[in-house]
Amino acid sequence: MKTIFVLFDSLNRTTLGAYGGKSVKTPNFDRFAERAVTFDRHYVGSLPCMPARRDLHTGRLNFMHRSWGPMEPYDNSFVQQMKKAGIYTHLISDHLHYFEDGGHGFHTKFSSYDYIRGQEYDPWVALVKPPLDRIREQFDERHYNTVKPDKRLQHSVNRTEIIDEADFPGPRCFSSAFKFLDRNRAADDWFLMLECFDPHEPFHAPDRFKKQYSEGYDGKVLDWPHYERVAENPEEIAEIRANYAALVAMCDEYFGRLLDYMDEHDMWKDTCIVLSTDHGFLLSEHGWWGKARMPYYEEISHIPLIIHHPDHQGEAGTRREALTQTIDLMPTFLAIHGLEIPPEVRGHNLLPVLARDEKVRDSAIFGLFSGPLGVTDGEWVLYHYPPDIHREGLVEYTLAPAHMTMPFGIDELKTARLAPPFDFTQGVPLVAFDALAAAPRPPGNDLKSFDDLGTRLYNVIEDPLQNSPTENPCALKNLYAQLMAHLKAHDTPVEVYGWYGLENTY
Repeated sequence: MKTIFVLFDSLNRTTLGAYGGKSVKTPNFDRFAERAVTFDRHYVGSLPCMPARRDLHTGRLNFMHRSWGPMEPYDNSFVQQMKKAGIYTHLISDHLHYFEDGGHGFHTKFSSYDYIRGQEYDPWVALVKPPLDRIREQFDERHYNTVKPDKRLQHSVNRTEIIDEADFPGPRCFSSAFKFLDRNRAADDWFLMLECFDPHEPFHAPDRFKKQYSEGYDGKVLDWPHYERVAENPEEIAEIRANYAALVAMCDEYFGRLLDYMDEHDMWKDTCIVLSTDHGFLLSEHGWWGKARMPYYEEISHIPLIIHHPDHQGEAGTRREALTQTIDLMPTFLAIHGLEIPPEVRGHNLLPVLARDEKVRDSAIFGLFSGPLGVTDGEWVLYHYPPDIHREGLVEYTLAPAHMTMPFGIDELKTARLAPPFDFTQGVPLVAFDALAAAPRPPGNDLKSFDDLGTRLYNVIEDPLQNSPTENPCALKNLYAQLMAHLKAHDTPVEVYGWYGLENTY
């Protein structure tokens, strides 16, 4: 079997025509849905980027035990299992975070990989003295601070080398993919992960896509909103959303070129294609930009999943209501290639769901270490907050002590003590660290502190935009029971229950 897994970072389900989106024209995503199976209730697991990828590799949630961090030495990656079984695996990605302290150990699991440079604040273009005057003139100071320069300044420097469309990292990812396919499409037993950072911020797309969505804004560049409450005026909000739409349109066109390649070389008969994302992004909905700081509203947590499998072409154009989430992809990939699923995996093989719309789980939970616990049954969704987001007692368990861009600090490392194994660590004891030892760093959140606090319940069938939290004791009792069952199934540390105030919950 041949498998192509296409992952676009921060691809909002609500922008795709196949999911009812109307803000962006997505003829190629929609064309793919017509010959594939579309999953209507697919959710995230651990958030954000690297925790989501660890879920993807291991088939189980990781946010109960540690924050953003690398692959752990005991992790059982599906990619590594494929490689050991003689299945060739290749990663193409422009995702910078793989190459930071908090992202190592993912790309090295593949047989080979191609890292496309230039995305986000990738330290790519070396310029000792950036042209600050030009940057101030071109970029809005709210998104690019030249008074107290930060990582975003590097992106403005990188853009000096991104001139023609072919220079953009996204198109270069697809160019690399076509080279891989030219060399290997006649071979069998390979897995290609084509991972594009787009449409993740900064929302920088070629002009021809931007022109399709421009609403006449003539101010400085606004393409990288901070994860803050919306404070921009309507014209500025429209501009930021237009820049995101332009990136989605670009992703759609280049994905269409992959579909054309499949047509040209008759690859549909022996190649599985899976399209998904790691999470969504708030584009002023609920008064917010971004993700992670606020409740995991549907725009963030409810994500697209579309699968074509050559053995299920008779199901082309059909949809599935079965509740699924990111951790289900790992066992599905193993099943596609005829490999056994390790016992510690908590995800479900979705191949049977391609044949018929059968339930694989009653609920799904998702979250970010120390953030609210999300749980949904497909109709109701609950965001449960701890009584005090900053109180002590939470612990990180790891053998790879690193945050997003740096190792654990000395104050954190001084709290280290040996902890017994969990049921997924292959008998290996871990090192426990006090999560708040690096104060004022927010616990487990390498971005910013949490905000918009407060446990709330929504009915996403009756109120899909989540305009009004509601009360329903019966639904609440069921969701809490489901939440506790998932925490138990993932061997959640005992102190987590107390930290979230769940000791006496149902």
